[in-house]
Amino acid sequence: MRLAAPNVVLALLQALVSFADTWFVGRLGTDGLAGIALVFPILMLMQMMSAGAMGGGVSSSIARALGAGDIARAERLAVHALVIALAFGLLFTGVMRLAGPALYALLGGSGSALGHATRYSAIIFGGAVVIWLCNILANIIRGTGNMALPALVLGIAALLQIALCGALVLGWGPFPVLGIAGAGIATVCSFGAAAVCFVAYILSGKTGLVLRRHGTDFSARLFADILNVGLLSSFNAVQTVAATLIVTGFVGAFGTAALAGFGLGARLELMQIPVVFAIGSALVVMVGTCVGAGDFKRARRITWTGVGVAAGVIGSVGVLVALWPAVWAGMFSSDPAVLDAGYSYLRIAGPCYAFLGAGVALYFAAQGTGRMLWPVLAGSARFVVAVGGGYALLRWFDGTLTGLFAVIGLAMVVYGVSAAVAVERRVWPRGRR
Repeated sequence: MRLAAPNVVLALLQALVSFADTWFVGRLGTDGLAGIALVFPILMLMQMMSAGAMGGGVSSSIARALGAGDIARAERLAVHALVIALAFGLLFTGVMRLAGPALYALLGGSGSALGHATRYSAIIFGGAVVIWLCNILANIIRGTGNMALPALVLGIAALLQIALCGALVLGWGPFPVLGIAGAGIATVCSFGAAAVCFVAYILSGKTGLVLRRHGTDFSARLFADILNVGLLSSFNAVQTVAATLIVTGFVGAFGTAALAGFGLGARLELMQIPVVFAIGSALVVMVGTCVGAGDFKRARRITWTGVGVAAGVIGSVGVLVALWPAVWAGMFSSDPAVLDAGYSYLRIAGPCYAFLGAGVALYFAAQGTGRMLWPVLAGSARFVVAVGGGYALLRWFDGTLTGLFAVIGLAMVVYGVSAAVAVERRVWPRGRR
């Protein structure tokens, strides 16, 4: 909890950023909101990949090296991580520069909304290298066991982003009115400021790592140490975002009210994921350090302790909203049709939240071990049940909205159980369980 607490505070501040950005852009009208909504899934994917997936691979590899007492390897891994950040940042810039407008049109963007999306996207993904470097630098520091410094710097950057977004979108004081472009500039500038702080901290030697002495001494094995975890974790992020988009499309077939009601429940789940991420960040480092030191017994105890905490926290919220759905859904709508759909989803999916929390925590613990294949396949099982089951229900069984919600809940249960089996039976080396 000592390691997780700073990231819980950071998660709350980042949730505030999301709310503030949406509010400021909302002052531009419906087209502005639609434009930022079109870009959001890809931005979320980049954040998941850089901070949680590839970032987890970085902190895991460094923690395992330090656990084994190999400081020189940890330093070289940090240099390799920065090269990976540059490569993926440039990849996102190139792909979104070429394919962004067509993708947003495919997602339903047109007219002024598409124009807003294109302008916002050009700035956000034009600065993708800055965002990738910031998140990878933060995970280099986390890999040494220091959670407080990244949380502090990113928390201050979040407050800076809120102030800049309001100033540049709406033109506060001496600032020009830049509209939706201002939101993109605020995001890139805040991440850039945080990245500069991280570079200064690492170069000061306070992490215990000295990167300058390794220059360009690159090794395929060190790249592989990071990418073996990072690429599989990135695939997991891709299938998570894809499942969310597809299932949302399934629900949309039942009408606007159903989509809005489902959105209330999905928003609650998204707000809880950063809390599990905070616990998971601690798991990556603690498990990785123990695995590096060869103490698998302690690594397993840490894993299941973290899983219990995550499942308990998320599960408690799920039970609460299942018993009293108005506590959450009633805050956002008074439309009877929307509330009926929202209450139905929360009553069905709420009791399954504990499995979702356990599955995500196990995913992070597996990052610490460096063995990601089976936990990622557990995520694939969730994708198959949610997407395949939802499609089958609607295509061949003339399913109801309640039935679709049940499939979504079942997918959470399958994810949690599959991840537990995968980690316990496949992640730990034979004879060291």
